[in-house]
Amino acid sequence: MWKNRLKPYDILSPEDVEAIHGQAMNILEEIGIDFLHDRAREVFQKAGMKVEDMRVRFDRDFILETVAKTPATFELQARNQTRSVVLGGDNVVTAPVYGPPFITDLERGRRGATIEDFNNFDKMAQAIDQIHCAGGTTVEPEDLPLGSRHLDMVYSHIRWTDKPFMGSVISSENARDTIEMASIVFGGREKIEKTPAVISLINVNSPLRYDDRMLGALLEYSEAGQPVIVTPFLMAGAMSPMGLAGTVAQQTAEALAGIALVQLIRPGTPSVYGSFLTNTDMQSGSPAFGTPESAMGILASAQMARHYNLPFRGGGALTSSKAPDAQAAYESMMCMWPTILGRVNFVLHAAGWLESALLASYEKFIIDVEVLRMFEWILTRGLPVDEEGLAMDALREVGPGGHRRRRTSTAGTVSGREPLTWWRRSAGSRYLPNIPTPASIPASTSTCANS
Repeated sequence: MWKNRLKPYDILSPEDVEAIHGQAMNILEEIGIDFLHDRAREVFQKAGMKVEDMRVRFDRDFILETVAKTPATFELQARNQTRSVVLGGDNVVTAPVYGPPFITDLERGRRGATIEDFNNFDKMAQAIDQIHCAGGTTVEPEDLPLGSRHLDMVYSHIRWTDKPFMGSVISSENARDTIEMASIVFGGREKIEKTPAVISLINVNSPLRYDDRMLGALLEYSEAGQPVIVTPFLMAGAMSPMGLAGTVAQQTAEALAGIALVQLIRPGTPSVYGSFLTNTDMQSGSPAFGTPESAMGILASAQMARHYNLPFRGGGALTSSKAPDAQAAYESMMCMWPTILGRVNFVLHAAGWLESALLASYEKFIIDVEVLRMFEWILTRGLPVDEEGLAMDALREVGPGGHRRRRTSTAGTVSGREPLTWWRRSAGSRYLPNIPTPASIPASTSTCANS
């Protein structure tokens, strides 16, 4: 877990925020949301909401009062207590890719994912400090029976990591199984109800609809006091308006309706405003990631979550590229910068995502971790403005026309590989990448060797 003390970037003016909020309230009052689960509609009807067939229409004051019961921050405990995290506020928690049915690596290429791949991603998440949560369905293990594979996936998280993990959400039965397994690990249901041990992703079947499977899982987790990330799935131009403002308003309406249901089931249960927002490629109809709209959507969504004082999930190393190439790099960075600048609290898909979530990649995972190390450096080291950082003594010693590497007080008898030793000695103020750089390539193959 990192502390993000950078000032959040507000892409919206206060007037913009109020306009989007007003549009979201109008959507909830005039159009409403479909809830395809009998109990969910009964809960809303008992609370005084207008229910017609599957549709629920909301009073805006009810939404604001009910959503306000959500904690602004909450702890998510891990099997190893030193790895427990806090979501909300200025905290940043990262998790791997979630959901791809396919996986790829350089040796075996693209193929259906297996439980071995799932285990491997858990092992990588455990080994890497920049991944704070083991995640959920990192890949879909197609070699296991559909009806029971959720047990193997949750067991993998418990067996191969001691970090927080995510639960199964495709049915109420799977959610109950996850809660039971977590209760065994953490010493009983009362222990996890006191301090949550599982966080789960509830996707809205946008536009303006919650399906029965996701609602069944939401109800189970909420009754047990386990947090859910209520996440509309919006592609501007397909499931939402082409304009980003209207899309963010629709997203806000969908997310707040789900969070209100959580609070009706068990007031005070942690919940997260989630966002999975991008635009549609109007030529192919497929989702496009790493676009300007993606970046602005992350920033605007995070600002709306802050408006309601809710923890926020969004962003990640998202890309439409089919390979860990230059396109994957620039699209992922186009999403990661607003993730950090927008102060996103829970970053799903922080490592390993390719091909618009169809593909998980071992190589992309490692590349993304290098980027996470860079952001970690920025957030944890900052820019010290002190005597050492201002370096007046060094400025005096080197003088005009001098070179820092020739300073007698720091360079000594530097030769051969010793510059790296000097850099490591100065690691308090220098970032050293793990992925090879030109300095580690033999001179005979370096593009600048003969320049």
